[in-house]
Amino acid sequence: MKLELHDRSALITGASGGLGLHFASVLAQAGARVTLGARRQAELTAAAGQLRAAGHEVDTLPLDVSREADIDAAFQDRVYDIVVNNAGITGQGAALDIPAEDWDRVMTTNLRGSFLVAQRAARALHAAKRGGAIINIASILGLRVSGAVLAYTTSKAAIVQMTKAMALEWARHGIRVNALCPGYIETPLNTAFFATEAGQALIRRIPQRRLGRAEELDGPLLLLASDAGSYITGATLAVDGGHLVSSL
Repeated sequence: MKLELHDRSALITGASGGLGLHFASVLAQAGARVTLGARRQAELTAAAGQLRAAGHEVDTLPLDVSREADIDAAFQDRVYDIVVNNAGITGQGAALDIPAEDWDRVMTTNLRGSFLVAQRAARALHAAKRGGAIINIASILGLRVSGAVLAYTTSKAAIVQMTKAMALEWARHGIRVNALCPGYIETPLNTAFFATEAGQALIRRIPQRRLGRAEELDGPLLLLASDAGSYITGATLAVDGGHLVSSL
């Protein structure tokens, strides 16, 4: 079965909870040996325990993608067949008011961190003469904009373009690079907001008139990670209930 990932290794960044942990679980269920990378050590240990209790092979790495030394250590003598570049932060504020340090913090984590992780992953694969799959987690806010998230939406748009440029350069080495762009996915962190009047108004703008569920990202993730997507590179895959094609 082309969606199976047996005998493959996967690194997931930002994997101590949320979608990162969910992505790790999906890849592990498909047969991959997963490595969880995150900066929150207590949560990372708990996440690994959760997956091991389900019978999966799991390793952990202390990994703050804003620290180049952490990224170098993550690829020291290690080659991953699959890398999910998930670590990121949001950051809010009106464009007139956002401090430069807030802009830098978002860009350092979201864009620079994703670049360095992808670069180190590709270097390791190239040195080992192996192909692989890099999946950069972007957002529909990298393809359209929303107010008061200037740094976040800019970083995600840059990740989309970076993905295309990497895919172009690394295709000859058998390294596929794609961007997965989730729309509004329901999580424990946003449930309260989407219960408000503003949250309900946003949901009404989604053509399917509902939020996405984390498991609705599983198929797209496995497609991009597995041999089922072996001829897909440089793609931007939106999973958003039609939000991007909604009328203005």
